[in-house]
Amino acid sequence: MDSTKQLPLTQQSLVLRTDFSDESSWRSICAAIQAPVGDFMAYVECVSDPAFAGITASDVVSRVPKGWGHSFLFLVDGVALSSPERAVLVVDLYEEPGRSFRVVPHEAWGVENNLSIANMSFSEFADAADPDGVFRGFPDGVA
Repeated sequence: MDSTKQLPLTQQSLVLRTDFSDESSWRSICAAIQAPVGDFMAYVECVSDPAFAGITASDVVSRVPKGWGHSFLFLVDGVALSSPERAVLVVDLYEEPGRSFRVVPHEAWGVENNLSIANMSFSEFADAADPDGVFRGFPDGVA
């Protein structure tokens, strides 16, 4: 892991790979996050750079470049690659830098869309995560 490399500048929200043990799962997660859900989709850029191998939520905060412009990012770590639900880590870079929760890929669009336009706060999603720390969507009729 390169402990000094800053996060890449991206137009869209960042999905950053931090575990390089399973190429097929990485591609599957990126495809699932980017797949439209009804009329909605996540606007993300998936970045696979071995310089970020092993990076954690707390590491990310110190790697945000000046002018980066995003309040959060998604990390695809070993847990995401190996868990049946493929839940990726969402890391707050604005409200409470380093705070995180997981989201299943088919719900990432809601997190990405709402956080990108500041329609909802990071804490609203984090606080709505299930007891295991994974956000699987709001109950019907909420948000």
